[in-house]
Amino acid sequence: MPVTDVQQDLDNLTLTITADFAAPVERIWQVYADPRQLEKVWGPPTYPATVVDHELRPGGRVTYYMTSPEGEKFAGYWLVTAVDEPRSFSFDDGFADLDFNPTPNMPVSTNVYTFTEHDGGTRATYVSRYQSVEALQKVLDMGVVEGATSAINQIDDLIAS
Repeated sequence: MPVTDVQQDLDNLTLTITADFAAPVERIWQVYADPRQLEKVWGPPTYPATVVDHELRPGGRVTYYMTSPEGEKFAGYWLVTAVDEPRSFSFDDGFADLDFNPTPNMPVSTNVYTFTEHDGGTRATYVSRYQSVEALQKVLDMGVVEGATSAINQIDDLIAS
């Protein structure tokens, strides 16, 4: 399993997930740069993602929805704030309605995804910062750790194919 560590830091309002992959940095970057690859790993296995818009550039927007086993759709968006291809990118990630309008009462996280060479492969560090303890606790209660871990763990199968 690629995920090697999960840290919840309520004092700093962060959730940090670390994962190691047996692939070069450029290959892991492609998982996020290509919307069709991103669809295969963004949602947990039982909630596959469909990427609608994908602009991985500063000022760009990525919109997506995940579909539950019952067919219910859950939408979200990224507002991309920085890109350092193939090493990192930053974005604000939020919940949305099915027209991709932000959902006002749901948390928005500021994220930095970093990819570095490590032991002949890539170490990915996913850091999400929330605006309050309540916002972080809300996504923790919604299962963000389990969902993100199962989503990230799908990357191994994708890069092996």
